[in-house]
Amino acid sequence: MAPLKIIPLGGLGEFGLNMMLIEYGDAAIAVDCGLMFPDANLLGIDLVIPDVSYLLEDGDKLKAIVLTHAHEDHVGALPYILKHLDVPIYGTRLTLGLLANKLKEHDLEDSAEVHEITAGEPWNIAPFRIEGIRVTHSLMDCLALAIETPVGTIIHTGDFKIDNTPMEGEMFDFQRFAAYGEKGVLLLMSDSTNVERSGYTPSEREVGTNLEQIIEHSTGKVVVSTFSSSIPRIQQVIDISERCDRRVVLSGRSMIRNSQVAADLGYLHLPRSFMTESERWQDLPVDRLTFLTTGSQGEPLSALHRIALDDHKTIKVEPGDTVILSSKFIPGNEKTISNLINHLYRRGAEVHYEKVSEIHVSGHARKPCCS
Repeated sequence: MAPLKIIPLGGLGEFGLNMMLIEYGDAAIAVDCGLMFPDANLLGIDLVIPDVSYLLEDGDKLKAIVLTHAHEDHVGALPYILKHLDVPIYGTRLTLGLLANKLKEHDLEDSAEVHEITAGEPWNIAPFRIEGIRVTHSLMDCLALAIETPVGTIIHTGDFKIDNTPMEGEMFDFQRFAAYGEKGVLLLMSDSTNVERSGYTPSEREVGTNLEQIIEHSTGKVVVSTFSSSIPRIQQVIDISERCDRRVVLSGRSMIRNSQVAADLGYLHLPRSFMTESERWQDLPVDRLTFLTTGSQGEPLSALHRIALDDHKTIKVEPGDTVILSSKFIPGNEKTISNLINHLYRRGAEVHYEKVSEIHVSGHARKPCCS
């Protein structure tokens, strides 16, 4: 009997770059293929991707890449890796929908082999049998994976928190986890992002109350920046803006693109009155506008970065406006985000971010409180 090998190609002991190789005999599958944003020590580097040189030594070894969800740190490196490895991709409907645009950007949409999977429906990639298990996170259509191997079952949780009131109604599947526990599990590989924090991670719905209070009392235009893949957060901002009689304007290529994909697939409900930055929103009163944009991490080419530097061709932040950075500071990005916030303050904006306002909740579980 061959040994079972677990080989992290990225993502272990670091934020981002998630790619875990599971190898038995002459066959292997990879779970996720994410990128990482460079820190201040990596001058001149735009993105960091996993080191797949081990796989390039034997290109036939890798049988598939299985995706747990559509966040950049789990799928963002795929367009770069697929240029060197011809391998099938498996993911849920929303995951593949958001991935499709990345593949198109790299002229890979016709050559990439993709397969849609559904939680609770196992499939075989010899010698592995794999089942997706529904988990809750900060995005819809997220999976843990039960991977049955010739020597035992591996559970890979993906990113998760236990949210009993998820925005999209996709509940955490306790029963399937319990069933595999009863059968016996050889190895559990768990998300440990918030392992140092005790307590219970709040539901995504709870952030909506705080966002609504800020938007409702804002007197100028509101600019909300979040990850373009954070569909539940985007939906909350849209719903709140409608209740506050504000027109939603989408800004930034990935925000417009991902929102449209999620809407087409039925995961996001865009109002008929929504606009994009290229449309004629300037005729509307500023206190009736909410801009949803990218750039919460201070990315140099993002819409919010250009707005903060007064370099955006249509959107300007002025005294009386409100800017909300509805995401966490990713480790390594603190200095860049602080510079962004300072630029926004110089424009006269009121700025809300994680350290001063409760406008973000994590998508990761915490450890239990000590008794």
